[in-house]
Amino acid sequence: MKLLLFSDVHENRSHCENLVRMSREADLVIGAGDFGTLRRGIGKTIGWLSGINKASIIVPGNSESYEELKEASKEWPSAVVLHGTGKVLMGISFFGVGGGIPVTPFGPRSYDFSEEEAENLLIDCPEGGVLIVHSPPKGIVDISSSGQHLGSRTIRKIIMERSPSLVVCGHIHESGGRVEKLCETVVVNAGPGGMYFDFRL
Repeated sequence: MKLLLFSDVHENRSHCENLVRMSREADLVIGAGDFGTLRRGIGKTIGWLSGINKASIIVPGNSESYEELKEASKEWPSAVVLHGTGKVLMGISFFGVGGGIPVTPFGPRSYDFSEEEAENLLIDCPEGGVLIVHSPPKGIVDISSSGQHLGSRTIRKIIMERSPSLVVCGHIHESGGRVEKLCETVVVNAGPGGMYFDFRL
């Protein structure tokens, strides 16, 4: 199955239009959050992406809440929004959790969760399948411009316990486009340019 993966488009129309074009060659599209910019521009961005008519699974980033993304995505009929929830599509189990994990320094307009809150959001994550999270796991595709690892300990722990085949994330822009492995799990920080991924269980 050919997946199109992306994250962190942040109201960028050219990125969105490119993703619509790229989606024509994909079987399924995954968006790992940050469609708007700190709670602004969400509907506008989803409007641009709504030209994607392939099955799509998206999670909120720290720039939009689950409720805001769910409401905006009424204009994108082929998209399913996940947050602490799962969906089986094309015989594959997908589970998603959005938001900044751990809490970011961006203040109250950022949609963030503590590591403890993330444990509850991830409690129903199944074994295997595909995990979609906005924030990367600690130590994997999470290096900032200052060289710090800014990922989540809880997400790393759940990957170690549940062994998803693929994890799609974003959030740390400087690591966008990077692909690494955590044990047997492939972890992709997708970035706004879009990446194809040949997925096989």
